Amino acid sequence: MSSLAVRKAAPAAGTTPGTAQGPPLRRRIAFVPTLTLLLGALYCLLPVAWVAIAATKSGRELFSTFTFLPGTGFAENLKDLNAYRDGVYWKWMGNSALYAGLGALLSTAVSALSGYALAIYRFRGRETVFNVLLAGVLMPPVILAIPQYLLLAKADLTDSYASVLLPLVLSPYGVYLARIYATAAVPGDVVEAGRMDGASEWRIFTRIALPMMIPGLVTVFLFQFVAVWNNFLLPYIMLSDDEKFPITLGLFTLLEQGANAPALYTLVITGALLAVIPLIALFLVIQRFWSLDLLSGAVKS
Repeated sequence: MSSLAVRKAAPAAGTTPGTAQGPPLRRRIAFVPTLTLLLGALYCLLPVAWVAIAATKSGRELFSTFTFLPGTGFAENLKDLNAYRDGVYWKWMGNSALYAGLGALLSTAVSALSGYALAIYRFRGRETVFNVLLAGVLMPPVILAIPQYLLLAKADLTDSYASVLLPLVLSPYGVYLARIYATAAVPGDVVEAGRMDGASEWRIFTRIALPMMIPGLVTVFLFQFVAVWNNFLLPYIMLSDDEKFPITLGLFTLLEQGANAPALYTLVITGALLAVIPLIALFLVIQRFWSLDLLSGAVKS
């Protein structure tokens, strides 16, 4: 009887061959996604590391030293970049901040209003409007660039700040995200309670719904800011005055001139490194909103 009890207790203790081999197998399977993520992170960060290291090299070191060996010319590169055409680089940087900041802010406001309306109100053609917006999400921006140029040319708005800002106000993807988030974050009972208390629709939106939608709108703002900051095609088509160029188009003109003046390559690389810093800073600043949203969700649950 005692030997039988020992044999029955053995499986419960996890000493059978099947049980002993299970956890290592699960660990090996779980390691595959981790390895995939590491390879993806390496693929994304490797160009950034190259730019950061190449920006430290002088023109001579850039083409004569090992790729990932830091150089000694970063301070000189910054000085040359600042002196190039009386600091036009910082003008380009300011233009990018204007296009991306104001464009993302206007786009987020329009997305918030549109997404809230599509999520809360019931009206004829609502799903049709939403499906058209989804079609806009799938449409490549290059298809719209030429029609937008022709329309703004008719209004005599090309080669102006408005020619870059106006096409950015409506973001189909931003409206889509705002609608999905409003559907999940704004309870219909809360809206009805506000109406029963006599609040206007605008007051319900600004005082009740908008605070609930803030984490989702922060995401919309970040996506739109990054998209506008990195946008090249639209400014390339709309603008001819290099004083209005964003940083992407300005660095492109420098790169083209580098074919005849190789010394400008170091300015392009240093400028590209500096252009990444605002995006990193923005992400670090606004990520607190996502953390607060997770904490508030944990408290509510």
